[in-house]
Amino acid sequence: MSETVPRPTLEAVAALAGVSRATASRVVNGGDGVREPLVERVRQAVEELGYVPNQAARSLVTRRHDAIAVVVAEPETRVFADPFFARHLRGISKELTTHDNQLVLLLIEGRDDHARVGRYLAGGHVDGALVFSLHLDDPLPGLIRRAGVPTVFGGRPGWDDDGGGDGAVYVDSDNRGGAREAVRHLVGLGRTRVAHITGPLDQTSAADRLDGFRDVLPDTDPRLVVGSDFTPAGGERAMRELLDRCPDVDAVFAANDLTAAGALRVLRDQGRRVPDDVAVIGFDDMLPLAEQTDPPLTTVRQDIEEMGRLMARLLLRGLDHRNTAQEAADPPSGVVLPTTLVRRASA
Repeated sequence: MSETVPRPTLEAVAALAGVSRATASRVVNGGDGVREPLVERVRQAVEELGYVPNQAARSLVTRRHDAIAVVVAEPETRVFADPFFARHLRGISKELTTHDNQLVLLLIEGRDDHARVGRYLAGGHVDGALVFSLHLDDPLPGLIRRAGVPTVFGGRPGWDDDGGGDGAVYVDSDNRGGAREAVRHLVGLGRTRVAHITGPLDQTSAADRLDGFRDVLPDTDPRLVVGSDFTPAGGERAMRELLDRCPDVDAVFAANDLTAAGALRVLRDQGRRVPDDVAVIGFDDMLPLAEQTDPPLTTVRQDIEEMGRLMARLLLRGLDHRNTAQEAADPPSGVVLPTTLVRRASA
């Protein structure tokens, strides 16, 4: 049996670098007040010895765990089937990795999971939380506020002040403006029976896209607005319902690309030519999906990965400035990223 090689200690790092243990500890734990030549000697010793800081001990010094919870208020089947979540998580992961933080993924399978997630966040396991895909009746904002965990939300808050929406830090896209641009494009093509397949209206992104549609077409026949759920199957169901209600529909603005893909399948199955008979626009610009639909999908582009990166960046910046004068000078706020209409063959 081979002998276990002892792990390098902080004392060994200090000895090799020729500094005190306290100086080595300050360098390893990111403290200030150490001259640059000494910092470089400690870093070289860490690399040479292969020293790995004890996270528990480091947390006592820094009061940081270097771990961030990412809470997605959707079940596992939805998260791993929808490329939106993969892009969002990729952006978050890249930013956290750059700052040497761990991502702890928490999913909400059902109502019973809210209390579990709330207990975890209140238990001091992570430094903060990134939360997205919330629904209006979701108890998570209140649980997070009571846990006292610094949080950045993905999407415009839609809950009342009792849920912690007042002053919340969030990152969103210009859902309403993007929807307006899409519908104006359809109207500009001469379409007169423009329909909208919504997302779940208990989410602010879907509600904002519906508002953008109504900004352009306030007097639309109510039959031309059909609810759905951001999924291809939901898009198929809604498109069938639309064709039954209004066979003369000549354009569709779908609340996301997956919904649009489902609508395109139904139109093709029922012999409707796109865009000749019915023009279709989605929302997200989810590549390669938008380029591989038949025909390629005109859609509203939002930078999903950048939204994730920005959420993580805002949270980490807030943690760095917590309880400092800079935090007071730089109060939390919402950031809304622009959208762009990408024209392809479907409209």
